[in-house]
Formats: sequence, structure tokens, C-alpha cells
Amino acid sequence: MVEIEIRPILHYLVGMLVFKPDIQPIGVVHTPFKSKYAAPRQPASASGKTVGVITLNERCNFEQALDDLHGFDYIWVIFWFHKNRNWKPKVLPPHGGRTKRGLFSTRSPHRPNPIGLSLCKLIDIKGRTIRIENPDMLDGTPVLDIKPYLPHAESRPKARGGWIEESNERTTPLYRVLFNAEVRKVLREMEPEERHEVESYLSGLLSRDPHPHVYRRIRKHDKSTSIVAVRRWRFLFTIEGTTVRVFGVAHSKE
Repeated sequence: MVEIEIRPILHYLVGMLVFKPDIQPIGVVHTPFKSKYAAPRQPASASGKTVGVITLNERCNFEQALDDLHGFDYIWVIFWFHKNRNWKPKVLPPHGGRTKRGLFSTRSPHRPNPIGLSLCKLIDIKGRTIRIENPDMLDGTPVLDIKPYLPHAESRPKARGGWIEESNERTTPLYRVLFNAEVRKVLREMEPEERHEVESYLSGLLSRDPHPHVYRRIRKHDKSTSIVAVRRWRFLFTIEGTTVRVFGVAHSKE
């Protein structure tokens, strides 16, 4: 007969009954990013300058709550990953090679409580509207809180970066990505927004690590060819030394 220590279980159940957090969004952020393929992984990794607009809820006196925030260059934006529904204790980061990492050592959006945290440059504040530079949230993301970034208390330039220091996330791209005429024709026929998302994502992804990876949706197609999935598109490519040649579209799913 297996003996079970019941006390920790009772403590957990009582805690769940007593602690019922009441978290309500204070507003929403609007960004140019409609899908995960378009959004940068971190604000600092954005390839160009984009602007996000946080609109706080009305009739909550948030205008007063924003007093004095304009004096800070950067703010922490705490938000809810509203499109994620599940999580796993081990995840495969996109730039972490092929080693699964403990969830809490990553910035994966798939979490028990899907809360996100981004450090964004503050542009300006007008009424209940806050403009930020290079957001990494999807358009329509609920905002839970805003806090000022305090350089004297939060900057730790000599801190260890854990497994990130061994990954390719902080290195310069190792591969040159080339699109042949057929692929460029397909890209030109896309809607401008989709074309920008697909081309930017492909270039960024394949320039760092074009090898098979579940998270990055890259797999071998045959002995010399690989296939990568981006939104509804499937692209074929080869690796020739430090050059990735994207040469064809396998199929698209409507």
C-alpha cells in the first residue's frame, strides 16, 4: 500500500480556495503585428523602428495614474498572452539549439499564468494614450500594468545570462539567405502586410539556423532539401556552405 502525505495537498487546496486573484486588464496595446511571425522576439531585437500605442480604459482615473511617468525613458509593460492556452514544463526555445529548457528559464509565452513582460522605450503620453517604441506584443494584447524602468536598481550588465550565452540569439547571423525568381514572384503576389511578415520571418529565421527544428517548423524534405513552414506557406530551401537558397514553394494551405 502506498502512503501519501496528505498535508501538502491540503495546504495547496486551501491556498487555491483562499487566494483568488482578481486581475483585470487596464487597457490594450495596438501594434503592427497581427501574427507571431511578424512580431520580434524581444523589443531590443526588432529589425526596424515600430510604434505601439497603449490605450488605457476610460473612467478609471488612469490619466492621474500616468502623472510623472513622462520623466522615464523606458517602461515595463506587463501584459497577458491572450492567444496561448497551454504550457509544458520543458520547452524548445527557437534560438537555443536542440536542447529543451525548463520553462522558467525561458521567455516562452506558453506559461501556467501567461503573463508577459517587455521593456519598451517611452515616446510620449497624451491623456490615456501611451506611445512606445519597438513593442513585441501582438495587436490587441491586453495590458495588465505599467511600471517605470529604474536603471540604478534594475541594470545588471555583469549578470550571467545562463544558457542564452551559449545560444545563437546574441550572435550575428551566420547564413546569407537568397530567394530565387519563383519565390520572389510568390512573395510579390501576396498582400503587402503578409509579404513583409513572411519575407522578414524567413530571412531572420534561416540566417541564424536553417537546420531542422520542431519549434521553428523546419524539417528535412529529402537528402539535400529542407522545408520550412511560415503561416500558410511551405518553402523549400537548400544549404550550400553559409548560403541558404530558398528555391520553391511546396504548397499553401488556404
